[in-house]
This record gives sequence, C-alpha cells and structure tokens, in this order.
Amino acid sequence: MNRKLNRAWRSRYLLIMIAIPLAHIIVFSYMPMYGAQIAFRNYRIIDGIWGSPWVGFAHFRAFFNSVFFFRLFRNTLVISGLQLAMTFPAAILMALMINELRNKRLKKGVQTVVYMPYFISVVVVAGIIRGVLAPNSGIINVLAEMITGRTIFFFNEPALFPWILAFSDVWQSTGFNSIIYLAAISSIDPGLYEATVMDGASRLKQIRHITLPALVPTIVILFILQIGGLFTIGFQRILLLYNPTIYSTADIIQTFVFRRGIGQQDFSYAAAIDIFNNTLNLIMLLFFNKLMRRFAETSLW
Repeated sequence: MNRKLNRAWRSRYLLIMIAIPLAHIIVFSYMPMYGAQIAFRNYRIIDGIWGSPWVGFAHFRAFFNSVFFFRLFRNTLVISGLQLAMTFPAAILMALMINELRNKRLKKGVQTVVYMPYFISVVVVAGIIRGVLAPNSGIINVLAEMITGRTIFFFNEPALFPWILAFSDVWQSTGFNSIIYLAAISSIDPGLYEATVMDGASRLKQIRHITLPALVPTIVILFILQIGGLFTIGFQRILLLYNPTIYSTADIIQTFVFRRGIGQQDFSYAAAIDIFNNTLNLIMLLFFNKLMRRFAETSLW
C-alpha cells in the first residue's frame, strides 16, 4: 500500500493533468446521461424528470411515423456523406503537397495560411459565405453576371445548398485536418526515400510506394472516427445559412432537434430524436471498425 502511495505521490503532477480532462468528461459527458431519460417520458419542467409520466418509446414511434423522418434522414446522410467524400481525401492531398515543399520558410508560410480558416468562428465563416454568394454584390454573382448575364440566388436553390456546405467545409478544415497526416509522414524513415532515389524513382513513385502505404493505418483510424460521427454534422453553419425555402435539402436531424427542442420546447421529442441520431453514429462506428479490422487489419480496437 505504501509503495502504491509513494508511486502516486511521485506521479502527482501527471495525475493532476489527467484529473482535469477526466473531470470534464464526467461532468459534461456522463452526468448529462441522467437527463436522457426524458426521451422516454412526457417531460414537463414543472414536474421534473422523475415526476413526468413514463411513455416508453412513444416519442420514437412518433418520429419514425412523422412526415419529417425520411427527409431528415436523407438530408443528414447526403450532406455528411458529401462533406466526408470531399474533406477526407482533400486533407490527405494537402498533407502530401505540403510535404513536397522543400523551402522551409515557404512550407511554414503555407501551413500557417491553410491552418488559419479552422480557427475562424462559425458565425464569421457563415458571414463570409453569405458575402461571397450574395445575389448582387457577391464576387461569385459578379462573375456569373459578367459571363452569363444572370444572377444565381444560391440560398434559394435547394440543390446547391449541400455543395455550398461541402466546399466551405473543405476550405475551413482541410488544412487543420492535414496536421495528423504530416506528423505520420514525418515518422517515415528517410532511408527509404534515399534507397528509391538510388533506384531512380520519381517523386510520384515515392509517394505511391512509400508515403501512401505508410499513411494507411492513420487514414483508416481517422476514417473510422469520422464515420463514427457521420450523422453528427456541425449544424451551427447550417443553422446560420439555411431558410425555410431550402428545408427540402438543408434541414437535418440536428437542426430539427434544435427547432423542436429549443424553439417549441418539446424536450422529450427532441431528446428521443437525438438519442436515435447518436445510436446511428454508434452503429456506423462499430460496423466500420469491424469492417476495417477484417480487410485493412487496422482498427480502433
């Protein structure tokens, strides 16, 4: 016992460092699970959680039978899938391009520029998007009027909205997401590149036969993590950009939860939808983790 206490005392600073994020997880992740039971009750603030009547899966059934279910599920899947399909490979490509820069000052400058959009507030990003795509003064419409003579009302065109979100996500997050790939590239043995140079391999062949195979475990892990959050899109940007005109393609599960829970104060119904959304994420995570463990021999566990 004394030996364990002595070891704990010697490691006290490390334990303190661990205690802070652990406390954060307990307070903000585990303790709120107590309130998740309102999804199975007709919750009223005046009655409290335990005083509200138990209704079981009634809210889940109501959502599955509602006219909104298919639209919300489809829009969430389309928007998140499009963002994943564009942002995920873009980060890998960005890391490969930055790694090929030989001038160190230029490399640092490029990294600073491409990382910067990630740290811009979502509200500011939404304002930039609205300004760029504005009907009369936006640069895209100015060019469109010069070329075609017509104005494009981007935020009134349902088919364009998922693409607007996808391209804005590529612009904002690609640089920052490439950091992990750059770290993985930096761990590759330089001797491998030197050996291929002696054999006369070009830079493209070095990337194909050395860099990309070395990145496969990192790519697989990050892919599984992103798939695990496929149905949890950063809905703040959508909330700031969409309008009722384009609900047919822009309204997703999380925005509907926000409107129903905060706007209409139907907390139980919104909580049920949110639990369903998180369950989908868990299923995707477990499925793709097993799939990658079988075919890529790399997984989270």
